[in-house]
Amino acid sequence: MNESVLVTGGAGFIGSHIVDYLIKKGNDVFVVDDLSRGKQENINGLAQFYELELDASAADILEERLPWDQIDIIIHQAAQIDVGSSLEEPVFDAQNNILNTIALLELARKHGVRKFIYASSAAVYGDPDSSLLPLAETVEVYPLSPYGISKHTVEHYLKVYQDQYGLEYNVLRYSNVYGPRQDAKGEGGVVSIFIDRIIEGKPPVIHGDGQQTRDFISVFDIARANYQAMVAEASGIYNISTATEVSVNQLYEILCDVSGLELEPIQEPPRPGDIKRSSLDNSRAIADLGWEPEVELREGLLKTHEFYA
Repeated sequence: MNESVLVTGGAGFIGSHIVDYLIKKGNDVFVVDDLSRGKQENINGLAQFYELELDASAADILEERLPWDQIDIIIHQAAQIDVGSSLEEPVFDAQNNILNTIALLELARKHGVRKFIYASSAAVYGDPDSSLLPLAETVEVYPLSPYGISKHTVEHYLKVYQDQYGLEYNVLRYSNVYGPRQDAKGEGGVVSIFIDRIIEGKPPVIHGDGQQTRDFISVFDIARANYQAMVAEASGIYNISTATEVSVNQLYEILCDVSGLELEPIQEPPRPGDIKRSSLDNSRAIADLGWEPEVELREGLLKTHEFYA
């Protein structure tokens, strides 16, 4: 069944890949993006693009401009994603990630949208007991930043909107996403930052001993997960991850291998607030959504390096 989908942040790194996949599957796609972080060149030419700001104070503009009678599903990717900025400007973070999402939920409720798919984050878990890894969705969450708090807060709103108004939802808690189109400047992921420096012939910076682990997942697997969340009858919270720990040192070794370059990394002190280990259990998504990760890390890093090179 092909449905019409509104993707917020659809010109961004993850959002644009979701749009591409939905269109490949034959869906009609509407993209909302203010291009503050997204890029015009990321927008699929077969999508209907609306350059609009997702702002609770201007919700009437969204209501007037968008074809709500045609929208069956909302995939909400637009967000303030910088953990550091959330610590420096928590009000701005809450405005973007909580209030603007509530305004979008109100529009979805008012216009009879069938399902709302929300991009959450491993940041909701905080720095967990490593004996619990990989973390299941049922563990207690202890977010360490306003960003993590704002992502988790919206998850509660989604449950209320389902219970009160029948709006189906799926929350997708992403682990560490990497892939083509990720911005290495500013708050880019460690993969794009490393590749950017390798291509420039500059040694990447590793904070701490490099033994800290992350659960790296390809953006192509993320795009498929959003599609599966859209078509699945299941509703709830799902980790979208590989359930595998990879150290920063291991990541760097693989990147050196795929790039054919060997640069001695610069060691710097650990960053305040950096968690030591991270990995998310994906068994619920595999069982309920019919999804599982397909892109092996070395293959994904090779594709990503080729894109930037």
